[in-house]
Amino acid sequence: MGNTSAISSIGNPVQKAIAFASNKTGIDFDYLLGQAQVESGMRADARAPTSSATGLYQFIDQSWLGVVKQHGAEHGLGWAADAIRQSGSHFSVPDAATRQAILNLRNDPETAALMAAEHAADNKSALESSLGRPATGTDLYMAHFLGLGGARSVLSARESAPGRTGAAMFPAAARANRNVFYASNGQPRTLAQIYDRFAQKLDNGASAVGATGLASDALDTGNGLPGGNGVQVVLGSRAVSGDRDWVSTTLAMLDAPERSASLTTADAQTGAMRPTAAAYRPTPDTARLAYMLLASLGA
Repeated sequence: MGNTSAISSIGNPVQKAIAFASNKTGIDFDYLLGQAQVESGMRADARAPTSSATGLYQFIDQSWLGVVKQHGAEHGLGWAADAIRQSGSHFSVPDAATRQAILNLRNDPETAALMAAEHAADNKSALESSLGRPATGTDLYMAHFLGLGGARSVLSARESAPGRTGAAMFPAAARANRNVFYASNGQPRTLAQIYDRFAQKLDNGASAVGATGLASDALDTGNGLPGGNGVQVVLGSRAVSGDRDWVSTTLAMLDAPERSASLTTADAQTGAMRPTAAAYRPTPDTARLAYMLLASLGA
């Protein structure tokens, strides 16, 4: 249930590519917008001076090959996915020219945005599974910056001990990312401060390029496209977006008793079929769906 009219009204080609990726994957537009601004200043040809990080979302070579291997075929890049070989956590392409062609796709805004959104969807599913709650934009940006393992550790510790210093708990990560774990005066930041700093950075980036919502917590507001009326529900490992009329209909269906033969019985006096008690008892699937729908609506 995409918001194609909203996409067609966006004039900036990079923002249009990001909106398309958001619409196709269900990952929030404002989050993807903020991430692109923070990572590359919205420049599709951006290149890091000290690493192989390239493109709108600054994918390094290995991360790019990995996400294209996993998701490329879903987006018309079967030739690229098939060319990539995987050995453990390492990805390679035997033919040098093909490898370069695949890496050059990082400079195409639409491809880069789609792969960034798919990568975010993978991280979202993994984080929600380990944290036991819906992920936020800040959670996803931490996974992008620190890696999924690092983000899991920091986020889990933050929920139980937000006042502890991150450097004391994660010295290796602190050495590799000193500007994240320490303030400019050398004072170690608490886990709560680290999280808040990520959120502020993401929100400032999104706001600078016209986002209408908070990228840090935008994941439960649907695809977030300009002028949209969307909400988003996580079903399994994927996000499903729909408008509020769809959500209202689904809630009504969840509220209505199932009147199948196995869940009804004849009234002793009138003979009319009526629901049994079991008809009103939610199944795990419907309970989870109802919870996620309500969370999506901010309830």
